[in-house]
Order: sequence, then C-alpha cells, then structure tokens
Amino acid sequence: MSNPPQFTWDDLQFFLAVARTGQLSTAARQLRSSHATVSRRIDRLEFTLKVKLFERNPRGYVLTAMGTRFIETAERMEQETERLRADLADGSMAQRGLVRLSAPEGFANFFFATVLPRFAAQHPHLSLELVTIQQIMSLSRKEADLSVVLDEPKGGPYFAEKLTDYHLQIYGSREYLAKAPDITCREDLLNHPFVSYIEEMIFAPGLDYLGDVHPRIKPQFQSSSIFAQLTATRNGLGLCILPYFFASRYPELVRVLPEEIDLKRHYWITCHRDLKQAPRVRAVIDFLREAVRSEDARFVPPYVTAAGPVRRGKPEA
Repeated sequence: MSNPPQFTWDDLQFFLAVARTGQLSTAARQLRSSHATVSRRIDRLEFTLKVKLFERNPRGYVLTAMGTRFIETAERMEQETERLRADLADGSMAQRGLVRLSAPEGFANFFFATVLPRFAAQHPHLSLELVTIQQIMSLSRKEADLSVVLDEPKGGPYFAEKLTDYHLQIYGSREYLAKAPDITCREDLLNHPFVSYIEEMIFAPGLDYLGDVHPRIKPQFQSSSIFAQLTATRNGLGLCILPYFFASRYPELVRVLPEEIDLKRHYWITCHRDLKQAPRVRAVIDFLREAVRSEDARFVPPYVTAAGPVRRGKPEA
C-alpha cells in the first residue's frame, strides 16, 4: 500500500499566492512559475488535505469556508518561516528560546544575579528561569535544562564542566567577636556557637564541611538557606563557614583563623547530553563560563595561592 502524498511549504506558498490574488495567472507571475504549475499545486494540496479550498468560477478562485480557515494557519507558518530566515541571516538563533537553570542559592543570588544585566544585553531574545531549589530539580526528568552543582555527576547521560573553584572560611561579626572568647586555634572554636546547614537536608556532599574544620563542632542554629545563615551571622548569632565570594562583601564580617582554615569547593555546570548542543543551552553555558572567568578574583581570596593560604603570622580576629 503506497504512502499518501504529503504537502510541503512550497504548496502552502502557492495556496497563499492564489488566495491573495484570486487569479492563477497573477499568482504564477508572483511565484515566477506557470499557470499550469500553480493549478497543479492547488489540486494536489486539496487532494492531500481532502478538503476543497477554492471555488472555481470564470472570475477566478474564491476561498471556501475551509479555505478561509486554512489561510490563518498558512499565514502563521509563513510568519514563522520568515522569522527563521531572519534569525539564520543575522546569527541570532542561539539567542531564542527558554532555558531553565537550577543553581545553589549562594551562586544564584550572590553571583549569577549580579551578571544578569550583562546576560540580558547579550541575549535579548533568550528567556531564563532561575531555580534555586536545587535538591528537587532533576536533569534526568528534564525538570531543568542546566544545573550548577557542587559535585561532579558520576555516571549517567550527562555533560559536565567545572566552572570554578571557590573558597570558604569561618566568619563572625565584629560585634560578636569583640565580646566572645579569643580564638587562637581550632580547639577554641568549640567554645563558640556555630551556624550551619540542617544535617539531614544537606543535598550535596560539598556542603557537609563542619567536620573538615573540627569533628566535634555542633551547630546551634541550622538552616537549609545559606542566606539565612549569612543573616544570622551578620547579626551576631555565632560563627559560620561562608563562601568568600559573598561573605567578603560585608565589612562587618571578620575571617576567623584565615591562615589555618581555608576550604576549597567547586562549581560544575551540567546538563543532559541530549541538550548540550541546543543553541539556547549552549548560549547559557558559554555565558557562564565567560562570566566566571572574568570574575575569577571574586571566588579566590587574595591571600590564597595554588599551594593554599598564605601564612602571615598573627591570625585575623
């Protein structure tokens, strides 16, 4: 059994020309074709669709009720085709579409949000959804197109690329430290209340770092939000391990044992392999890579070298 004939975009162009002019000869001149070819294309389109699009009479071709309805669809297709041609001509295809990006709260609020004006200027036709509830976003179920994560994905159909290292130190407010017991070594930290994550709600191993500082530290205040932790620390509730790239913005915060304690973590950009080459996704990956590279000094403290923290003698307090 043979396959039924299929209509093409060329058939729709012939249909629109006849619908707009009402004459085969006029449509043929516009399309640089022949009277017979235009007639044959219209007949084929009607046969394929199994509907009558025109009434033929001595004055020309008049749209039927179905033809009038069909012209709306054909014109929308014509508009999208012209838009596609324009995009291809000016190279803006990578700037169209919607991308959902999942990212940790700290990276999203204290870095990516600050470069959004630059992103919008470079990609005016690209819409972005920024999700910071990372623990419930699933790349495998396509709930997010892209994710910034703290731990490289192991296995699975994913593309992953390291964006940057970032550093964390212990911080306390100047007001708190002025009244609290002195801190000269790690053991002294046990005399201070800590602010940290809720242990059973830590969604990435990279966030479980209290044990890296001292195995016996028990937080007094816990929150799943790094912003809440930052606010509590700025208000003198206690000490907190915070990323340098945003804690350093607040002059009321002071690093504690900066020459001894410096934790390094990483941000990765990852997506499903099926989406890696999608122009809209590629545009966001390229932008993030460039933005992080241009802002590298925000992530690495000036006193940290490749070998670790620079030793300066008396610790900051």
